[in-house]
Amino acid sequence: MSDTGHTRVRDALETVWIRMLIVDDFSTSPAFEQIGPRDGGRPILFNSPHSGRCYPQSFLDASRLDTVQIRRSEDTFVDELFRPAIDHGAGFMHAFFPRAFLDVNREPYELDPSMFHGSLPTYANVRSIRVAGGLGTIARIVSESEEIYAQSLSVEDAIDRIETIYKPYHAALRNMLGAIRSQAGMAILIDCHSMPSLGRTPMGRGRPDFILGDRYGSSCASDITSTVAAKLKSLGYTVGRNKPYAGGFITEHYGRPTDHLHALQIEVNRGLYMNEADYSRSRDFSRLADDLDNLIGHLCDYAQNCLGVPPIAAE
Repeated sequence: MSDTGHTRVRDALETVWIRMLIVDDFSTSPAFEQIGPRDGGRPILFNSPHSGRCYPQSFLDASRLDTVQIRRSEDTFVDELFRPAIDHGAGFMHAFFPRAFLDVNREPYELDPSMFHGSLPTYANVRSIRVAGGLGTIARIVSESEEIYAQSLSVEDAIDRIETIYKPYHAALRNMLGAIRSQAGMAILIDCHSMPSLGRTPMGRGRPDFILGDRYGSSCASDITSTVAAKLKSLGYTVGRNKPYAGGFITEHYGRPTDHLHALQIEVNRGLYMNEADYSRSRDFSRLADDLDNLIGHLCDYAQNCLGVPPIAAE
């Protein structure tokens, strides 16, 4: 997709922050945007896979939900909050497509056979916990239990989304991380998400301001996770680790600390910055944006000054 195409979608998004953007399909509109670190930039890539709000008209027509309900899985504003990473010399990538349409934070073929007419490929993972919960690569629900589709989908539709959007997204993510690692000798992936302000407890108890997921230490060096946690706490926020969000497929798949590839998931409490009922910014949005800019700059400097290792040959 040309720069003009990306600019057109981005400008449209900036004028309809509260509303979704309806597109014909992703053959004529870009499915994602990637901006690599500038020359001599920081060895970090910030990724927002769930903040997309470009909804294909055919998808909305197939849904039983209205245009408010369908957005409940959306990480609204997360792409905007972490976009300042570009100004700090880091890489940045984000989806335009919504999570309810396609979830790239899953295995490529985590599919629920009950959702489709026709036979799924034999290699599809139909028994994962995420599929059972309705949140596979093609989600069955949004939020806790809202069924998305009025009728079953064709298997061909699912495969098309995976082949034309999922696989190119991960190819771009993999290539960006590989380029950063080749140049700097290491790479850090920060996978950026948001979470509802209330947890699934009988009393609806609130969650921490941030939850950091490093797969219990397996996807990211503990020093990196601790550095992020300490900085957020110094800014006055509460921070949890790994519960209930230890990191999804992206964190697990790309995080290989022994190969100098670190992946850390950051979940931001939506109550810090938005009205969850109408998808609008709250009066505290600017404060959080400033604090995240501070965090991004701190982490970029830390990676550059403390974690650098000699460049390694490209794989």
